[in-house]
Amino acid sequence: MRVSVIAAFYKDIVALKLIIDALRQQDYDDFELVVAEDNNDPKITDFLNSVTGIDIVHTTQDDIGIRKARSQNNAIIASTGEYLIFIDADCIPYRSFISSHAMLAKKGEVLSGRRVNLGPRISSFLRKHFLKSTTIERFFLLFAPILILDGATHMVQGLFFKPDSFIYRNIISKRKKSNTNLLGCNFSCFKEDMLTIDGFDEYYLGESCLSDDTDLEWRFKACGFKLKPCKMSANIFHLYHGLRPHQPIDSEAELSKMMARKKLQNYVSETGISSHKTRSN
Repeated sequence: MRVSVIAAFYKDIVALKLIIDALRQQDYDDFELVVAEDNNDPKITDFLNSVTGIDIVHTTQDDIGIRKARSQNNAIIASTGEYLIFIDADCIPYRSFISSHAMLAKKGEVLSGRRVNLGPRISSFLRKHFLKSTTIERFFLLFAPILILDGATHMVQGLFFKPDSFIYRNIISKRKKSNTNLLGCNFSCFKEDMLTIDGFDEYYLGESCLSDDTDLEWRFKACGFKLKPCKMSANIFHLYHGLRPHQPIDSEAELSKMMARKKLQNYVSETGISSHKTRSN
């Protein structure tokens, strides 16, 4: 099965290089990386054209404010895989990341993953190539005290079990209280299923996280798709970036609009993939 890993990206080329290094070491071969750039920087284009070892598709758009949803829709349109995995471009995947998503994939289901939030010192070591993410992955339990002292959170999400292992099949996957809420930095579905709801809704602008988390989740459910966890199998490390100038805040108007659409069970994007046929950047 051909897989497209869609990475939402904006300017952090150091983190993007770390992701590419991690993807080169995946234990799954039939995939491409689609870099969904919410910008149009020639330097990024030149860099990606120089990358060897993996298939890369690069989508861009004018930088006129945060338009992550539109950027991800650009990537979906350009993707060639029948299965889509979504990450943020500051999240480094485990070597088994793609294979775990692919092994657990089912039509009509959306896989919801989680992340280990790394602290500032370890993130700096990774960015400066003093440490490799694969080293932390391989010796996660040994690194655990160091990570905790550095301020890492959600540590349990760094434990890895193969999807076909006894523990995963009979214990982890059957936990009744497992949280399946979508996180935009780690989820997957068949491309056909994403097209059914017309992709991300570009109505949500700015720093709102509604478009790739809350809104997407209820629309999938309203359309009849099931959300299934892939925790402790499809694992990623999230690089520390500190507090940003503008934190994600869902505006009252956007929340009201979402609730009104949810009440009507109107799960197709108001401004989604289909709108790209009539619009320019």
